[in-house]
Amino acid sequence: MLKHLCVVLILTLATYGYAQQLPTTKLDTNKTLKDSIKKTEFLKHIGNGYLPFNYFNLDLRYLIKFNQYEGLRSGLGGITNDRFSDTYRLDGYLVYGFKDKAFKYKIGGGFRVNEATDTWIHLAYVDDLQETGSSKFLTDKRFFTFFEPRLLNIDLFHRHITKSVSIQHKLSNHLLTETQFAVSKIDPTYNYTYVLDNKSYTFFDLTTAKMSLQWSPFSTYSLIKDNIKETKDGYPKFTLQLTQGFKSVFGSDFNFSKLDFRTIQQFKYKNGSTTNITLVAGVVGGDAPITHLYHAYPNNITKETILQRFSVAGLNSFETMYFNEFFSDKFSTLQLKHAFKPFNISNRFKPQLVLISRYAIGDMNSISRHQDIQFGTLNKLYSESGFEINKLIFGFGLSFAYRYGGYHLPNLEDNMAFKFTFNISL
Repeated sequence: MLKHLCVVLILTLATYGYAQQLPTTKLDTNKTLKDSIKKTEFLKHIGNGYLPFNYFNLDLRYLIKFNQYEGLRSGLGGITNDRFSDTYRLDGYLVYGFKDKAFKYKIGGGFRVNEATDTWIHLAYVDDLQETGSSKFLTDKRFFTFFEPRLLNIDLFHRHITKSVSIQHKLSNHLLTETQFAVSKIDPTYNYTYVLDNKSYTFFDLTTAKMSLQWSPFSTYSLIKDNIKETKDGYPKFTLQLTQGFKSVFGSDFNFSKLDFRTIQQFKYKNGSTTNITLVAGVVGGDAPITHLYHAYPNNITKETILQRFSVAGLNSFETMYFNEFFSDKFSTLQLKHAFKPFNISNRFKPQLVLISRYAIGDMNSISRHQDIQFGTLNKLYSESGFEINKLIFGFGLSFAYRYGGYHLPNLEDNMAFKFTFNISL
């Protein structure tokens, strides 16, 4: 718990430090205007996860993180900017885990094929960890979250060495796409054996092709200074991703198909409150190891008492679901959040009440193929509800969630999750 608090406090101080206002001079109106524009651009870069320099932007995501396997993870990463070249770019990072005592890195580069459609071809070599059971959309890397609290509690990772080539392409202002072809060597960091056709795999090779689509049909775009800018963030938004694994291609061991879908809807009311609805679904067919299945976003540490489990609540995770408790090859989750208008207690103290309900259901075929690891399935409806009181002090708040329904546990305290929240906007 103390480690969690220290990491979040460091991130808080760093974020507030980056968000400080730049000085302006009242004597010169033009200079004041220029300084204001520079400050706006600076904060925009910070909001996108970068600290700008002359020819490259430092990627803030790699400065400091924490998880249960690596402990403290720290390093540097970045990407070249338009001052370096508006046609070519280089990116990469180097990080070190102080608990597993291992370096991880990425080396990448790309070139733009078409400016009007923002089409880029990118090559990358990655040697890093990935959470087992996680499913990431390729297009999500364009939408940055500065701090994801759930990362603090993850302990089940597999190491991968991945060589990839990808194409980013904007079919229209509303439709972003990315296609990737990758060859990976997967090595779980935990005891796990996948049995297929009387052969046991403790590590394996995969060759995959992915296509991801991000569709925002109700967003509004305008031409500003010869660039298309989003002027209204419209809802609902839709994301679809198809992954195909190819057996025997570049030594790949398995053949499987994977389809992921997400839609986000938001309602804003005149009284200042908002309602968010997030639906996520996925299905895997064929022969896929547990590394490429689904875990349904758990965020509860396996400890005896509720105070020992006190940590940081995630943004879109199940707070009462224990890590590695469930895995599925088909699943669906529904999350409902209603945020009331902030309480206007004073200019600096405006806490906000948020009501939350989450539901998950799933299943798995051929469970016996996954050996040396224990888990359950979500063939009954998983339910939890609770509330958050956010922004009590320096972006920190508190949350409470209760687990009920098909997966209610005999011990009452085991169904409860009491945590703190962290919300900050630049």
